[in-house]
Amino acid sequence: MSVAGESGDRAQQMRAKAKELQDAADHSTDPQERQQLREKARQMEEEIERESSRGTPPE
Repeated sequence: MSVAGESGDRAQQMRAKAKELQDAADHSTDPQERQQLREKARQMEEEIERESSRGTPPE
């Protein structure tokens, strides 16, 4: 697989994980936990965007 393909796969996996975190936040009844999950999802999305704009795979 090419480096571009690997980085695309990694970004796709990270997006899926971020969505899982957001979904968990949506179903959480604890406001603090909900906020923490949303923050983690936001950070992952930001990392994906940074890495995709640089053209390098996220670590």
